[in-house]
Amino acid sequence: MSAATATLTDADARIPLRGHLRHTGALVRRNLLWIRQDPESMFDALLMPVVFTLLFVYVFGGSIGQALGGGQDGYVQYVIPGMIAMMSMTLSQGVGTGFSQDFNSGVMDRFRSLPIGRGSVLFAKISVELLRMLFATTVLMIVALLVGFDINHWAGLFAAVGLSAVFASSIMWVFLTLGVILKNAQSVQAMGFLVLFPLQFGSSIFAPTNSMPGWLQHFTDYNPLSTLADAARGLMVGGPVAHDLWVTLGWSAAITAVAAPYAIHKFRTKN
Repeated sequence: MSAATATLTDADARIPLRGHLRHTGALVRRNLLWIRQDPESMFDALLMPVVFTLLFVYVFGGSIGQALGGGQDGYVQYVIPGMIAMMSMTLSQGVGTGFSQDFNSGVMDRFRSLPIGRGSVLFAKISVELLRMLFATTVLMIVALLVGFDINHWAGLFAAVGLSAVFASSIMWVFLTLGVILKNAQSVQAMGFLVLFPLQFGSSIFAPTNSMPGWLQHFTDYNPLSTLADAARGLMVGGPVAHDLWVTLGWSAAITAVAAPYAIHKFRTKN
């Protein structure tokens, strides 16, 4: 570690918790003001829930719903909780691309020259992306009600959204790491798709896994998006919850424990 890096790390360690919270709040406000000046950056959070819900309900809902034994209405009850899980993963990618853009524009160099907590920069990014995810989830639920989704347990709905936010925050640390180590936002986006597609479509988000090949079913059994989607279904429409809930929380804790320290370290030491 260089002398300059050691100085930055020591200075970061001397900042009290109250200072970190104040810095994080100021950076959250900065990121929200940036969204206000560039409202197009919210188009994905606004349109993605609408497009995906209408696509899967009206294109695939009839055939998959018949396999479930409930027709299109039954598929709506099945897929909407899974869509909440999908939102947590898909929108998490935006934190990495935005972080990479800030590095290439020189904003991050400016932040690292200021006497602020280095972790505050990353926590602020995650906080704003979680707000974007909650906005997208609200849009999703409005569209879901319009296509006939019945909310059987309102408390379960809020619990499912909270669980998705916990999992999303852990995945965001992975994308923040990619935003630091990869050279540009296009590379982060490309790597994100390579991660997202197998996890999303090799899961129980859009269809039951019992008709998949045996080797793929083994993959879905360990896929955190499957456990998140199944836990959300149990919470929102009824069914077993405990196992999938604890597995999802375990995945979230493990990913955060590994990715968060590494992301903060790479951000502090990036040249």
